[in-house]
Amino acid sequence: MAFGDQPAYLRVAGDLRQKIVAGELPPHTRLPSQARIREQYGVSDTVALEARKVLMAEGLVEGRSGSGTYVREQPVPRALVRTGYRSVGDSTPFRQEQADDRVKGTWESRSEQVAAGAEVARRLRIAVGDRVMRTGYLFRAAGEPAMLSTSWEPLAVTGRTPVMLPEEGPLAGKGVVERMAAIDLIVDNVTEEVSARPGLAEEALTLGGVPGHCVLVVSRTYLAGGCPVETADIVMLAERHRVAYHLPVK
Repeated sequence: MAFGDQPAYLRVAGDLRQKIVAGELPPHTRLPSQARIREQYGVSDTVALEARKVLMAEGLVEGRSGSGTYVREQPVPRALVRTGYRSVGDSTPFRQEQADDRVKGTWESRSEQVAAGAEVARRLRIAVGDRVMRTGYLFRAAGEPAMLSTSWEPLAVTGRTPVMLPEEGPLAGKGVVERMAAIDLIVDNVTEEVSARPGLAEEALTLGGVPGHCVLVVSRTYLAGGCPVETADIVMLAERHRVAYHLPVK
């Protein structure tokens, strides 16, 4: 087999990847053993091992204890559709994070008062150490974990008001826009930044992914009159989602 000038382990990984994508090695098929790769490609054990590591890092194969390495079934990406934000009366935490009406979702949450760290303080334009309400969400689509979200709201804004706890009180389960309107703050701007990073072990465990695989992070901030009133990080497995923005032309 003729190869180019790439490192040997990348050339072997590339050939195996092509076979997986083409269906020659379908999902749940056992990957050739390290000895078989060594013989088939005329490479060393080290090269064969590194090639398998590349495929694992890419999420194409997975190791099964005492059994070997198998081709993973690749999920069909779900669209996270961002279309702007709902008006008062039609917003929930799940709708807030997933604007696709075809997806029916539920969520779990937990709120606690904490001191703002440097990054949260920067985003909310408050001092490091100021008290904020942190709420963690686990969103499910069709019963399956879909995304995580962590929200921070400055208690200087919501403290001692009926909306201090996002999931309790008269507006429990409503979105930020409606809750802020109840305390005479009109949300008039939303910013979002999308980034990618390796997933943390606890994130992967909760979402059903593989530790170290890439996650997408949507960092969102709501503003009222130029003042941030909430900021959040929404985390989802990159292999299972794509972010689609549908923005009106003005």
